[in-house]
Amino acid sequence: MHETTSREKILKRVRNAGLTSVDNRYSGVNQDAGIYAPAYDDDLLVTFAQELNNIGGSFVFCENRAEFISNFTVLIKSRKADSVFCVDDEIKGVLSGSGVAVDSDIQNRKSAPIIVTGCEALVARLGSVVVSSQSGSGRAANFLPEVHIVVAKPSQVVPAVKDAVDFLNAKYGSLPSMVSFITGPSRTADIEKTLVMGAHGPRELIVFLVDNM
Repeated sequence: MHETTSREKILKRVRNAGLTSVDNRYSGVNQDAGIYAPAYDDDLLVTFAQELNNIGGSFVFCENRAEFISNFTVLIKSRKADSVFCVDDEIKGVLSGSGVAVDSDIQNRKSAPIIVTGCEALVARLGSVVVSSQSGSGRAANFLPEVHIVVAKPSQVVPAVKDAVDFLNAKYGSLPSMVSFITGPSRTADIEKTLVMGAHGPRELIVFLVDNM
């Protein structure tokens, strides 16, 4: 009987609370304001590099095109790859003098071990690469290969997700039909809690940030 009485008292208090109007103490909060302190451009680059490394990705900063070609060539040779797949015209133009064979035949995309793409933006706080259906490389190129290499510029680095959304809206007038945030290499621990890399996408994610492309 005591339990029933206690239960009834609690339910009565809950009902009464639902009938009582309470002023919203936070009605003046700016819902659009950022939740992070403003960051300088150099801080964003460092933050992105640290976060990308923390989630298993690799970051390579290049001051200019020549340094990018040099580092890129060393990387491809270390992977013993005969060619890379790339359909991005700007990146293909840069790689044309590198000595690395570039395959842009869409029929070979599924079997290419290394795919090189651009991106829409880089989110510093998460170490994420933002791609969309409007990207020149298309949707599938970011998820098919063993190794995904992204080439980006400092102007594409933004602080947080909200800034990436604003960046895309400003670029296209509205969000593309598909926007994806790639945060590190593909991984899963669904089976026996054992971490497996490359389960649903690339085993490696490497971001080249080129200051003067």
